[in-house]
Amino acid sequence: MKVVASAPGKVLITGGYLILERPNAGLVLSTNARFYAIVKPLYEEIKPESWAWSWTDVKVSSPQLSREATYKLSLEKSTLHCTTSRNSVNPFVEHAVQYAVAAARRNFVEKGKKDVLEKVLVQGLDITILGSNDFYSFRSQIEAHGLPLTRETLATFPSFFSITFNTEGSNGAVSRSCKPEVAKTGLGSSAAMTTSVVAALLHYFGVVKLPSSSISLTEQVAAELNIDMVHIIAQSAHCLAQGKIGSGFDVSAAVYGSQRYIRFSPSVLSSAQVGGSYLPDVISDILNAKWDHEVSRFSLPPLMTLLLGEPGSGGSSTPSMVGSVKQWQKSDPKNSLETWTRLADANAKLEAQLNFLNKFAREQWAIYKQIMGMCSNSAHEKWMEQVVDQFQAEIVKSLLGARDTFFEIRFLMQQMGKAAGVPIEPESQTQLLDSTMNMEGVLLAGVPGAGGFDAIFAIIIGEATDAVTKAWSSVGVLPLLVKEDSHGVSLEAGDPRNRELTSAISSIKIN
Repeated sequence: MKVVASAPGKVLITGGYLILERPNAGLVLSTNARFYAIVKPLYEEIKPESWAWSWTDVKVSSPQLSREATYKLSLEKSTLHCTTSRNSVNPFVEHAVQYAVAAARRNFVEKGKKDVLEKVLVQGLDITILGSNDFYSFRSQIEAHGLPLTRETLATFPSFFSITFNTEGSNGAVSRSCKPEVAKTGLGSSAAMTTSVVAALLHYFGVVKLPSSSISLTEQVAAELNIDMVHIIAQSAHCLAQGKIGSGFDVSAAVYGSQRYIRFSPSVLSSAQVGGSYLPDVISDILNAKWDHEVSRFSLPPLMTLLLGEPGSGGSSTPSMVGSVKQWQKSDPKNSLETWTRLADANAKLEAQLNFLNKFAREQWAIYKQIMGMCSNSAHEKWMEQVVDQFQAEIVKSLLGARDTFFEIRFLMQQMGKAAGVPIEPESQTQLLDSTMNMEGVLLAGVPGAGGFDAIFAIIIGEATDAVTKAWSSVGVLPLLVKEDSHGVSLEAGDPRNRELTSAISSIKIN
């Protein structure tokens, strides 16, 4: 038996910083960039003597990183012991495996079927992890070869391309003592990877039934009741692996897809933070805890496209920026509270406008489609001039209201950045975003999540995407191939590498 599960990356379009504190909400879009986890038995046959073993074997392979790690897994404690170099291990994967196995063990013990799980485990676990190219930055390779910074250039890279490491030390020399880091695009790779591994294992063990990647969003909503355990275990494993309890919106998006999200109370993971605790007991406490996060379905209105760009103007450290904002809150509680209150109101206002557009599209599709086509081909100043009746006026009024609200959000985020001494929306980004928002067919343009220099995004109406990508490329911004896909965690039909190979062979035959 082989199981292939996938989980998407994310883009947080509203709620940066505020989402860290309840009851503030954020709007997060899941994407077509996905991590895949392939789980199958390590051994084809069960050896008779294996029933007496208290350990089983686990192998984790990351072909893109040319890494492989092997472990011994305790059948009693659900803990891993690495039997290869620690340079090959990934703490997110280790926690995902341990927490998923412990959750499965609890499930089978409660049903009095512990031997059923152990029969599966003694065959060992062979886990392969693959990530879409969109999670990684190929900008340096493109520039090194003198190629144009375009989506067409990105599309020439083979799927699941080998990843180059940043191995330079602070003096420019190659560092052998420091663990190399992979250049990324900020789509939440660790959350998507953790979720895919947890989901694949829980489905492999028969604890949950994942929704198929081929089902509709309506069917997925019905199936979400079956995957709450995936969320809880992935959320817990991710928090413990990164050494802090974040908001969790990235894991939630990886599980449930595009959504409106309010974080869980950190206290639900209090038992997991006690060092040396017996893992099966920790898992029981986590699963019995009152998880009070709030998730509701959200997606961009029809005929709107998400576009992401990589400016290449230097990276930003989200943890240090968050720390600076928290320090500002402590040092200036009155002004910071006022700013956060205004931001929360503006975020809610934008959400209401986008929800109105979604509702209008469902009820009056022909009118909606017509006005969106007109707005796609003109700058925002001309949108109202093309209106011929009150229904079209309602749509345009909402579109313009969304723009005005988003300008307010950007202004407040800029003010917060200045007060906290961090570049939430750097001046170089501001000029680029302003010029983008003045282009034909562009509704919104901003910096996702915590902001900084890493990335920009735009929400574009209709067929205006090509013009924006060309404009970005002309000023040194690399437009990415990633786009919104509202689906969350999914069960795949097979190894994604085989699918890509089949598509390539079909393309050759056609040509």
